[in-house]
Amino acid sequence: MNRSGFGRDVAEALAAHRVGEREQITGNRLDLPGRGQALTPAFHVDEWDEKHATGTFRLGRYYLGGNGAAHGGVIPLMFDEVLGRLANTGRSRARTAYLHVNFRSITPIGPELRLTARFSREEGRKRYLTATIHHGDVLTTDAEGLFMALRPGPP
Repeated sequence: MNRSGFGRDVAEALAAHRVGEREQITGNRLDLPGRGQALTPAFHVDEWDEKHATGTFRLGRYYLGGNGAAHGGVIPLMFDEVLGRLANTGRSRARTAYLHVNFRSITPIGPELRLTARFSREEGRKRYLTATIHHGDVLTTDAEGLFMALRPGPP
Protein backbone atom coordinates (compact mmCIF):
# COMPACT_ATOMS: atom_id res chain seq x y z
CA MET A 1 0.00 0.00 0.00
CA ASN A 2 1.35 3.45 -0.82
CA ARG A 3 1.64 6.18 1.81
CA SER A 4 -1.45 8.09 0.70
CA GLY A 5 -3.52 4.91 1.03
CA PHE A 6 -2.13 4.24 4.50
CA GLY A 7 -2.92 7.80 5.62
CA ARG A 8 -6.44 7.53 4.27
CA ASP A 9 -6.94 4.22 6.10
CA VAL A 10 -5.72 5.70 9.38
CA ALA A 11 -7.95 8.77 8.97
CA GLU A 12 -10.96 6.56 8.30
CA ALA A 13 -10.19 4.36 11.33
CA LEU A 14 -9.97 7.40 13.59
CA ALA A 15 -12.97 9.25 12.15
CA ALA A 16 -15.34 7.85 14.77
CA HIS A 17 -13.23 9.52 17.49
CA ARG A 18 -13.18 12.97 15.94
CA VAL A 19 -14.54 15.81 18.10
CA GLY A 20 -15.47 19.36 17.23
CA GLU A 21 -12.99 22.18 17.67
CA ARG A 22 -14.59 23.44 20.88
CA GLU A 23 -14.59 19.93 22.44
CA GLN A 24 -10.96 19.09 21.67
CA ILE A 25 -8.27 19.28 24.34
CA THR A 26 -5.65 20.89 22.09
CA GLY A 27 -5.61 24.65 22.58
CA ASN A 28 -8.46 24.69 25.10
CA ARG A 29 -6.77 23.65 28.35
CA LEU A 30 -5.59 26.79 30.15
CA ASP A 31 -4.40 24.55 33.00
CA LEU A 32 -1.85 22.82 30.73
CA PRO A 33 1.45 24.20 29.40
CA GLY A 34 0.91 25.77 25.98
CA ARG A 35 -2.87 25.32 26.44
CA GLY A 36 -2.35 21.66 25.55
CA GLN A 37 -0.87 22.42 22.13
CA ALA A 38 2.17 20.36 21.19
CA LEU A 39 3.92 23.17 19.27
CA THR A 40 3.51 26.01 21.76
CA PRO A 41 6.23 26.31 24.43
CA ALA A 42 4.96 26.38 28.01
CA PHE A 43 4.44 29.97 29.15
CA HIS A 44 4.53 30.38 32.94
CA VAL A 45 2.44 33.41 33.91
CA ASP A 46 3.74 35.76 36.60
CA GLU A 47 1.17 38.55 36.16
CA TRP A 48 -1.94 38.82 34.00
CA ASP A 49 -4.73 41.38 33.80
CA GLU A 50 -6.65 43.15 31.01
CA LYS A 51 -3.77 45.56 30.27
CA HIS A 52 -0.57 43.53 30.60
CA ALA A 53 0.92 40.08 30.99
CA THR A 54 4.36 38.89 32.04
CA GLY A 55 5.83 35.45 32.33
CA THR A 56 8.70 33.17 31.48
CA PHE A 57 9.40 30.31 29.12
CA ARG A 58 12.29 28.17 27.93
CA LEU A 59 12.95 26.90 24.45
CA GLY A 60 14.31 23.37 24.25
CA ARG A 61 16.30 21.82 21.40
CA TYR A 62 13.03 21.12 19.58
CA TYR A 63 13.02 24.86 18.74
CA LEU A 64 16.68 25.06 17.66
CA GLY A 65 17.31 27.05 14.50
CA GLY A 66 21.09 26.64 14.56
CA ASN A 67 24.19 27.68 16.53
CA GLY A 68 22.28 27.70 19.83
CA ALA A 69 19.67 30.18 18.59
CA ALA A 70 15.92 29.72 18.49
CA HIS A 71 14.32 29.07 15.11
CA GLY A 72 12.80 32.32 13.87
CA GLY A 73 9.34 30.79 13.57
CA VAL A 74 8.90 30.02 17.28
CA ILE A 75 9.24 33.69 18.25
CA PRO A 76 6.12 34.86 16.35
CA LEU A 77 4.32 31.78 17.69
CA MET A 78 5.01 32.88 21.28
CA PHE A 79 4.02 36.47 20.57
CA ASP A 80 0.80 35.41 18.82
CA GLU A 81 -0.11 33.05 21.68
CA VAL A 82 0.36 35.61 24.46
CA LEU A 83 -0.84 38.71 22.59
CA GLY A 84 -3.89 36.84 21.30
CA ARG A 85 -4.85 35.71 24.78
CA LEU A 86 -4.29 39.22 26.15
CA ALA A 87 -6.36 40.77 23.33
CA ASN A 88 -9.23 38.52 24.45
CA THR A 89 -8.85 38.98 28.22
CA GLY A 90 -12.00 40.66 29.50
CA ARG A 91 -13.10 41.44 25.95
CA SER A 92 -15.00 39.81 23.11
CA ARG A 93 -13.13 37.37 20.89
CA ALA A 94 -10.55 38.72 18.44
CA ARG A 95 -8.18 37.29 15.85
CA THR A 96 -4.72 38.25 14.69
CA ALA A 97 -4.84 40.68 11.78
CA TYR A 98 -1.19 41.74 11.82
CA LEU A 99 1.91 40.71 13.73
CA HIS A 100 5.24 42.44 13.15
CA VAL A 101 8.32 40.97 14.84
CA ASN A 102 11.74 42.63 15.13
CA PHE A 103 14.66 40.30 15.80
CA ARG A 104 17.11 42.39 17.85
CA SER A 105 19.53 39.78 19.20
CA ILE A 106 19.91 36.01 19.31
CA THR A 107 17.16 34.31 21.31
CA PRO A 108 19.01 31.44 22.97
CA ILE A 109 17.88 27.86 23.41
CA GLY A 110 17.90 26.67 27.03
CA PRO A 111 17.90 29.61 29.44
CA GLU A 112 14.82 31.26 30.92
CA LEU A 113 13.31 34.00 28.75
CA ARG A 114 10.90 36.72 29.90
CA LEU A 115 7.96 37.82 27.76
CA THR A 116 6.13 41.04 28.60
CA ALA A 117 2.97 42.02 26.71
CA ARG A 118 0.90 45.20 26.86
CA PHE A 119 -2.53 46.16 25.60
CA SER A 120 -1.93 49.60 24.04
CA ARG A 121 -5.31 50.80 22.81
CA GLU A 122 -8.61 49.91 21.18
CA GLU A 123 -10.18 51.74 18.23
CA GLY A 124 -13.54 50.28 17.24
CA ARG A 125 -12.87 46.62 16.46
CA LYS A 126 -9.09 47.16 16.32
CA ARG A 127 -6.94 46.19 19.30
CA TYR A 128 -3.27 47.20 19.36
CA LEU A 129 -0.76 45.33 21.50
CA THR A 130 3.02 45.21 21.95
CA ALA A 131 5.42 42.70 23.49
CA THR A 132 9.08 42.03 24.20
CA ILE A 133 11.23 39.00 24.91
CA HIS A 134 14.33 39.41 27.07
CA HIS A 135 17.16 37.07 27.96
CA GLY A 136 18.33 38.64 31.21
CA ASP A 137 18.86 42.32 30.40
CA VAL A 138 19.17 41.69 26.65
CA LEU A 139 16.20 42.50 24.42
CA THR A 140 16.09 39.65 21.91
CA THR A 141 12.86 40.49 20.06
CA ASP A 142 9.91 42.83 20.16
CA ALA A 143 6.57 42.78 18.43
CA GLU A 144 3.50 44.83 17.67
CA GLY A 145 0.19 43.27 16.81
CA LEU A 146 -3.21 44.26 15.57
CA PHE A 147 -6.11 42.06 16.60
CA MET A 148 -9.62 42.47 15.20
CA ALA A 149 -12.70 41.83 17.31
CA LEU A 150 -14.95 39.31 15.60
CA ARG A 151 -18.27 40.38 14.21
CA PRO A 152 -21.33 38.62 15.63
CA GLY A 153 -22.00 35.19 14.18
CA PRO A 154 -20.10 31.92 13.85
CA PRO A 155 -16.29 32.28 14.29
